[in-house]
Amino acid sequence: MNAVIVGCGRVGSGVAKQLAEEGWDVTCIDEDEGALARLGEWRGGFVVGHGMDLDVLVRAGIASADAAVVATNGDNTNVVVGQVIQRLYSPACVVVRVLDPRRAAFYAERGLRTVCPTQTAIATLTDVVRSCEASVL
Repeated sequence: MNAVIVGCGRVGSGVAKQLAEEGWDVTCIDEDEGALARLGEWRGGFVVGHGMDLDVLVRAGIASADAAVVATNGDNTNVVVGQVIQRLYSPACVVVRVLDPRRAAFYAERGLRTVCPTQTAIATLTDVVRSCEASVL
């Protein structure tokens, strides 16, 4: 299986390393060549550039990718790049990180797979507080 990860920060590099450990062929894209250091002893691909650049996506192997993860530090970038990948290259799975819960829901309703860490944190923190309620009473 082949995956392209757009954004090699904490999240993107973590996903890339996990997929690589599971036997995936992974190529990361990041504007900062220094982001390669986050991958440690990396045997996958790495392309320096912006995920909105079609030439960069092609060099990363998007045309033959089974999956794409878009996890840059910007919701707008993630949504646009995710939609471009989904519409132009049609990999089986495109997942986009969106920090704003309303925007994540909006795009999910339109067929884009979104992950919203903000919503996950709200739900988890609320559950933990509720679990503390018993010890307070």
